[in-house]
Amino acid sequence: MRALTLPARFRRDDGDRSGQGVLCLVLLLLLLALACLVSLGSGPTGVNLGHLWLYLTGRGEALAVQERVVLEAVRLPRTALGILVGAGLGVSGAMMQGLFRNPLADPGVVGVTSGAALFAVAGIVFGHGVLAPVSMALGSQFLPLMAFFGGLLNTWLLYCIATRGNQTHTTTLVLSGIAVGALSAALTGLLIFMADDRQLRDITFWSLGSLGGATFARVLSVLPFVALVMVVIPFVARGLDALILGDAAAFHMGIPVQRLKRLVILAVAAACGATVAVAGSIGFVGIVVPHLLRLMIGPAHRFLLPASAIGGGALLLLADSVARTVVSPAELPIGIITALFGAPVFLLLLLRRKGHHHRGDAA
Repeated sequence: MRALTLPARFRRDDGDRSGQGVLCLVLLLLLLALACLVSLGSGPTGVNLGHLWLYLTGRGEALAVQERVVLEAVRLPRTALGILVGAGLGVSGAMMQGLFRNPLADPGVVGVTSGAALFAVAGIVFGHGVLAPVSMALGSQFLPLMAFFGGLLNTWLLYCIATRGNQTHTTTLVLSGIAVGALSAALTGLLIFMADDRQLRDITFWSLGSLGGATFARVLSVLPFVALVMVVIPFVARGLDALILGDAAAFHMGIPVQRLKRLVILAVAAACGATVAVAGSIGFVGIVVPHLLRLMIGPAHRFLLPASAIGGGALLLLADSVARTVVSPAELPIGIITALFGAPVFLLLLLRRKGHHHRGDAA
């Protein structure tokens, strides 16, 4: 993929791509606005873009009661949740790629996804058994809180393993993440073996991801965690830029490397844990979106991080709109749509990197 071609007034001869980054942010905001309209106007019910226009222009009284209820109680919270989940996954992926200096890194390397999946499956299997009192007390928030706690617990465990002498070693974090992820997957498989038919259907649908059942309560539950990762962007952008040169070089540039790693890991754990908790496992958003944007606007994180958040939100809304309409009135899990799009793009990115390496070796 080539970089964006800009008008001359956006280009500079000194290699500064600030104009390119600003233009990309503006275009992504327009794409997000379009994705919101598509999301609000998509679905198996009779509410279309015409009804949406009446509602948005203050003429909602012209709509039937059922149409207003669909917009206010179903599609508005679903669209808001899609923006937050996509933004959390996108910016978390960009942070992980910057932290590990690998444009193909994924938020899952810190154990959030595997831990959240394990505890969510445990909640489904034991929610009417030994965990019934907790399930009854928490109600609809039981499963999201279980997944969120599992993601944070895995991340804390990996952080403790990889930290020695007040230094967090990235290589150890990755290797221990593979081991802990494999253990979590094995325990998840054991729980699935113990599940009955009804529980298996719930586990399957949750594991593929969905924005179904979105409510404003769920939106408010995930909002603080996604807001947290957005707030830390100005504090980590310069440090992630410096990490490209290595830990030692970043330290000599005045970057508190250990504090930066701790902040990034905790922010990613909070954002991904919360998004996985409310929407299930949705793959490829955290890999593909930041990587494609890096090819377009470069590695400067002051633009890459907010662009990944906006792009992730837009991509997830569009994928959810497809999931709701392609087999209407049924609904596909959104993880299937993101995988069908993300997997081929991911393979193309790998082949592109392989081609660069071969050309470099030949030179």
